[in-house]
Amino acid sequence: MSEVISIANQKGGVGKTTTAVNLSASLAKKGKRVLLIDADPQANATTNLGLKRTDYEFNIYHVLIGNKELSDIVISTDYKKLDLAPSNIGLVGIEKEFYDKKNSGRELILREKIAKIKDQYDYIIIDSPPALGPITINALAASDSVIVPIQCEFFALEGLAQLLNTISLIRKSINKNLKIKGFLPTMYSGQNNLSKQVLEDLEYHFKDKLFKSKKSSIVVPRNVKVAESPSFGEPVVTYAAKSKGSLAYQDLANSIIKSR
Repeated sequence: MSEVISIANQKGGVGKTTTAVNLSASLAKKGKRVLLIDADPQANATTNLGLKRTDYEFNIYHVLIGNKELSDIVISTDYKKLDLAPSNIGLVGIEKEFYDKKNSGRELILREKIAKIKDQYDYIIIDSPPALGPITINALAASDSVIVPIQCEFFALEGLAQLLNTISLIRKSINKNLKIKGFLPTMYSGQNNLSKQVLEDLEYHFKDKLFKSKKSSIVVPRNVKVAESPSFGEPVVTYAAKSKGSLAYQDLANSIIKSR
């Protein structure tokens, strides 16, 4: 069975897109059929996989307004078993489209579109925007679970209550089966006392919801290779396969596969 996983946090700069891209690439490296849906208007996941705007005509915006099916926009990437549903800056107009039309069921559009192609993939990963607007609601409504990246920096837990409340409301209204897959500490530095404190706080509050590798929590370190790889249009798991950042995402993929 396919599993749909959203990567979500309304706070920007937490490693959300980096997680979506590298988790997708890691799962594909392990032989899983993966579709990465770039649902962020910034389209960073699309460019991180080496795609340019001239490489495709249609994107996730056309799917969300009902003009295209997902199968019409999916692109094969340079990575075996990894497909991409690309995004574009035009996606910023989706909120106006939704509310101008006042169409009921607009929160379920992505779920309906995914249902038509779900069986073609082992995993569908959705990179949602850093906001709790209609795109993120669509992503969560379409998902079996959600991964929440949390950077190990000041204000790390700020706004988390709002996201958890949104997830709770979606469970009660349009997706009763939505689960929190786990929290993923990112940008961790073992030499930084603040990073250590944030990780301790996460382990205290969310111990059962942190991903594990050999009994320790999986954390994505602050790593220059992770920061460099998007500028080369590559996931870090191929750009620098043996770097600490790459190994963390490969551990995350292993943890997710084992949890099935």
